[in-house]
Amino acid sequence: MPSRTASAATPLPATPAPATSAPAEEEGQSRSIAAVERAMDVLLYFGRAEQPDLGVTEIATALGLTKAAVHRILTALRSRELITVDPATRRYALGHAAVALGRAYLARTDVRAMAAPELKLLSERTHETATLSLRRGDTRLYVDQVVPDQELRLEVSLGIPFPLNAGASSKAFLAFLPDFELEAYITRHPLAAVTDKTITDPAKLRKDLAAVRKRGYSTSLGERQTGAASIAAPIFDHDGRVVAVISVAGPALRFKPEGDAGVVADLQGCAARISAQLGYQP
Repeated sequence: MPSRTASAATPLPATPAPATSAPAEEEGQSRSIAAVERAMDVLLYFGRAEQPDLGVTEIATALGLTKAAVHRILTALRSRELITVDPATRRYALGHAAVALGRAYLARTDVRAMAAPELKLLSERTHETATLSLRRGDTRLYVDQVVPDQELRLEVSLGIPFPLNAGASSKAFLAFLPDFELEAYITRHPLAAVTDKTITDPAKLRKDLAAVRKRGYSTSLGERQTGAASIAAPIFDHDGRVVAVISVAGPALRFKPEGDAGVVADLQGCAARISAQLGYQP
């Protein structure tokens, strides 16, 4: 009997799938990340620059980039309205979208949350009560405090309004107001006396506030609370406006803030760090 040969077709060799180059993909991702970082550097440089508008050459020189690279980045940022250009001068400035981002951040900032760790640090370093005050019209009020672990200590009442001429925290608000606002406050109504040490004479108050503005902090000895001593420094926002005041207060028999350079340095350091978080640049 003749042998039977298998008729099954011989399978064709499989076509190898195109290999993906992992190193090539990683290189592409690295380049994309680097491009984003350069764009962020350019955008952030506008926030650091002293002048409101910049030219391509200025940016390239400051950041160590080529003018061609800077031009491409600015074109991309303009497409998202993060940067705008003056057609006449060909100089660039922050656009509407960048301003909107800044306003969104500021709208979400909570000065009390920012100040909380600084109050704790200040109280621990001075062993006295650290407070935060906000202004409400022609008054200011304590909104937070950290008290020391001492039997004899000073505690403040939160949410109670005080006139802006009574005490170190109040005077720190007044001293750094624009002159027209200060004069409006002084002339609007008689200066209220909270204790027999409160400054109620306009001329004396103006002189005291001028000294406060010069040294950068205010002090009080019984001007708001009899037997209490305090020192206060202003907290500024991105526009240089006083938005809050941080202070240290304690019993006058023990606490002598003006004679302790360490207390002054600690207080001003805390105020400066909070101000920086709010975008203030001295």
